Amino acid sequence: MNLRLASNAWANLLGAAIPALVMLGTVPLVVRGLGEANYGVYSLVTAIVGYFAVIDINVTAGSVKYIAEHNARRDDGKIAETFSFGLATYACIGLLGACGLYLGARWFVTGVFSVPPRLVQEAVATLELAALGFLLGQLQNYLNSVPQSLMRYDISSRVEMAFGTLVPLATVGILMLGYGLFEVILLRVVASSLHCAILWRAIRGLLPGLAWRWPGARIRSELLGFSAYSFLARFASLSYAYADKLIIGALVGVTGLAYFTVAATLANRVLSLTFRLSGVFFPAASALAARGELARLDQVYVKATRYVVYLNAAILVLVAVFAHQILGYWMNEDFARHGAVVLAVMALSQFIDSLTSLPSLVNDGMGHPRVSGMFALARAGAGLAIVWAGVAGWGIDGAAWGHLAGSLLFTTAFVLYVHGRTVPTGLGRLLAQGYAPGLAGVALVAIAATAAEQLFDNGPLDFVFILGVTVMLLAAHGFLFVVERDDRMLAWSRAKAIVKARWQPAGS
Repeated sequence: MNLRLASNAWANLLGAAIPALVMLGTVPLVVRGLGEANYGVYSLVTAIVGYFAVIDINVTAGSVKYIAEHNARRDDGKIAETFSFGLATYACIGLLGACGLYLGARWFVTGVFSVPPRLVQEAVATLELAALGFLLGQLQNYLNSVPQSLMRYDISSRVEMAFGTLVPLATVGILMLGYGLFEVILLRVVASSLHCAILWRAIRGLLPGLAWRWPGARIRSELLGFSAYSFLARFASLSYAYADKLIIGALVGVTGLAYFTVAATLANRVLSLTFRLSGVFFPAASALAARGELARLDQVYVKATRYVVYLNAAILVLVAVFAHQILGYWMNEDFARHGAVVLAVMALSQFIDSLTSLPSLVNDGMGHPRVSGMFALARAGAGLAIVWAGVAGWGIDGAAWGHLAGSLLFTTAFVLYVHGRTVPTGLGRLLAQGYAPGLAGVALVAIAATAAEQLFDNGPLDFVFILGVTVMLLAAHGFLFVVERDDRMLAWSRAKAIVKARWQPAGS
């Protein structure tokens, strides 16, 4: 089985990067089209729908692991059993969540959150419609995981890129035509149905012999046993992604929620891009563990950590140091004034969280979801308590600082525990060869950029100049001190080959 890690990683990254850029570019237009209060309601609806996904017991994780293993062993029968069980499970989860959202829509809007009276009816209708979107979204998430388990991220990423680009652009078009929040959600429901249909056709092409085959007790036990602990990690992720917004909606109101959502979404979308590079490690680690190739896994893991940590640290510097200017030029001065601290602190929190992405993927691929699940459960409970206290005491800034405190505590504990135990790499080797090459130089660039921004930034031209110099310094440090020599030589030889092929006279 050819893992094709580099090509799959870049395909997975592009599947998120281009939609993220389109989404970030259209956010100001969507906020203006809906208004700040309506955008807050939109954020609240998506948060409620997203948080309902806690009923997802994460059979996707088990399905990816076992389909990857069965594919490595060329066992088509077990692939069919695993797929059938996963699809049936997500259909049931989607129906259950859709019923809960539809029946509880009015109670959520009027009994739990601070929604202005003039927006109540539209909010209720929108949430009822979003119930159908929840069902389709669950099916879409599972179908999207199947090409990934077969190491065909190129397929899932192309589909994701297409819909992730078209939906935000179509949303702006709907608002420009004078429609509102309900129509925006309707667009997303229709897009999800089309997304599911295209993924289903792609899966039929990858697995032409795939047929419905109810699994035996052993496969059901394996899937549910693995997924039970993976569910805890998913619960923590969803809690941190949506519960803070629900808390802010209840304690602060929808306008404050709009300021927080814009800043936190920017931090999340930008800092989570490199997770897409890491995501291919889960099926890869599962396949390597099934074949006993732990030395290869260790080598690839350390190199990937070296690059991913550097990339995330460099992105953190650009987002955190220039947070006020980014929000001011991207949105407006009100968002910059209310959201700059949130953006900087949430970016730092996202960076610290990113240190757990690769080890948790390898840990789960090695067959130890109990470890990541228990850490996730502890984080969900303690972390959300900290966030609640932060919002109650300091509003949206307190929410960001609460996230940071939780990230520091649980990331440190997780990284210390798994290395040398469930991840076949020692902590000392990880720190010396994975973390140190990137972080030391990036920290120096961050200090210099902060000083320059404070002393010399007096307008747009100064900002562009300081930003440009910072990017060049970060790139130079990465090329000279982070990228390994063999990789530099390979990149240089490929660049020369491309130039030679382009400029070589025809027929020579």
